[in-house]
Amino acid sequence: MIDATPETATTTLSVPRATRARRTTVRTEKPLTLLYLSTLVLGIAVWWIIAVVSDNPLAPTPIAVVQSFWEGLLDGSLLLNTVASVQRVVIGFLLGVIVAVPAGFIMGWYRWGRGLLEPWVQFFRTVPPLALIPLVIVFLGIGEPAKIFVIFLASFLSCVLATFQGVRNVDTTLVNAARVLGASDGTIFLRVVVPASLPFIFVGTRVALGAAWATVVASELIAAAFGLGRMMQAASQFLDTPRIVVGIILIGALGFAMDRALLFAENKLTAWQEVRK
Repeated sequence: MIDATPETATTTLSVPRATRARRTTVRTEKPLTLLYLSTLVLGIAVWWIIAVVSDNPLAPTPIAVVQSFWEGLLDGSLLLNTVASVQRVVIGFLLGVIVAVPAGFIMGWYRWGRGLLEPWVQFFRTVPPLALIPLVIVFLGIGEPAKIFVIFLASFLSCVLATFQGVRNVDTTLVNAARVLGASDGTIFLRVVVPASLPFIFVGTRVALGAAWATVVASELIAAAFGLGRMMQAASQFLDTPRIVVGIILIGALGFAMDRALLFAENKLTAWQEVRK
C-alpha cells in the first residue's frame, strides 16, 4: 500500500546532508515580524502624508479614522456590524468549502463527474456574484439566506477548482503503484489522492476566504440591517469617509487573521511537504 505522505518515504530513504543542512538553515532564520511592523508603519505614514498634502476635507487622516473607530466602539454599532458580517462570512465560507471539496474530488477523480459539473462551474466562475443579486432576491427573498448564498457561491467557485486541480495533479506513478500492490479504489483515494491534494485544497480555501470577505459588502446590499458592508454603504451616503476606512480596515484585519488561522492549519496538516520559507 502506498502512502503519499513523506513520513513513509523518510523511513526508507536517507536524507542527503545538503538537505539536512538546508533545513537547519531554514529553522534558524529570523521571523519577519520586524519587517511586517516596518511596512505597516511606512504605509500609515504614506497615507497620512497624502491625506495632508491633498488638502481635501473628505480625505481621512489616521487620527480621524481612530476617532471614528472609538466612537463606533463606544456606541456599540461597530461591534454589532462586525458580528453580523463575521457570522455571514463564516457560514457562507464553511458551506462553500464543505460542498466544494467533495465536488472537486468528484470532478477530478471521475470523468463523468467532470463532464457533469465542470461546464456549470466554469460558467458561473466568470459571472460576478454582484450580477446574480437580482436573481438571488427573486428566488431567496431579501432575508439572511440570500446574503449567505452570495458568499457561499463565491467561496464554492474559488475552492472547487483548486480541489479539482489538486486531484488532477496527483502523481499517476503513485496511483499505479498502489493498484499493482492490490490497493482498492477506496484505499487509493484515502491514502494517496487525499494527502497529495491537501496543499491545493488549502490554497483553494484561502482563496475562498478572500472571496467570501470580498463578497460580504455586495451581499449586504440585499436590505441588510447590520454588517460592515451596510455600515460602509450608510457612511458613503453621508460622506463619512473615516467610517468607511474603519470598515475597510476591519474587513482586511479580520480576513488577515482568518487567513493566518488557515495557514497555521495547513502547516500542521501538510508538514510533510518542503516549502520555501
